[in-house]
Amino acid sequence: MAFNMSDFSLAGRTTLVIGGSSGIGREIALGFREAGATVLIAGRRREALDAVAGKLGGSASARIAYSADARSVSALATLAETVEAEHGPVHVLVNCQGTTAIKPALDLSEAEYDNIVDTNLKSVFFACTQFGRRMCERGGGSIINISSLAAHTGWANAAAYCASKFGVAGITQSFAAEWGEKGVRVNAIAPGFFLTDLNRERMPEERKAEARRRCAMKRMGELPELVGAAVYLASDAARFVSGATLRVDGGYLSSGI
Repeated sequence: MAFNMSDFSLAGRTTLVIGGSSGIGREIALGFREAGATVLIAGRRREALDAVAGKLGGSASARIAYSADARSVSALATLAETVEAEHGPVHVLVNCQGTTAIKPALDLSEAEYDNIVDTNLKSVFFACTQFGRRMCERGGGSIINISSLAAHTGWANAAAYCASKFGVAGITQSFAAEWGEKGVRVNAIAPGFFLTDLNRERMPEERKAEARRRCAMKRMGELPELVGAAVYLASDAARFVSGATLRVDGGYLSSGI
């Protein structure tokens, strides 16, 4: 089987980005469109969804933006059923939903913990199973989970976030092992430090400076720099890649402790 540059194309594929209304998810959704895919997005904020849908070329006759609370298993089940009824099979699923609370573990409330784990881990688990079940039945598909550097090492003042992202790394490998023989690939991307709506105001300035200092490239990432990794993992160019976490961190983890 010879390599062909067309292997990177997503033409003819239907993709769904959960968390596609902002930040990393928005950027990946726009990148998938440039790669030729039909792009659908889901999230909780209707106004933000509509804004991105406009950039994706959505119209009243072809709904591409879906309001859904991914923390709810029933909402995910409804999303999977509705999307398939309106667009046919989803070939690529991206789980980009996420939240955090930067504070000492001793000060973290049960409600804050539950919100972080439900958003970052529970929703990813059940989104994978809802859409993965259909992919397994069809004999193919690609799932990409957005992980984090926090899935590789602990961070002070982010214990619940780290726990959730370690969990994402674990289920990514587990699903890859379970579904590989059914033709379903499950991978993850671990972004380094990128300024997004999630962390722009929450990350202290000294932490931003430390991130730049410790990164091998001495800077923070630009969101478009994540798109190539997502397109690759979604495409036939990565047809034998499963259970992997692709770090897009400017060499941060390679720089040691």
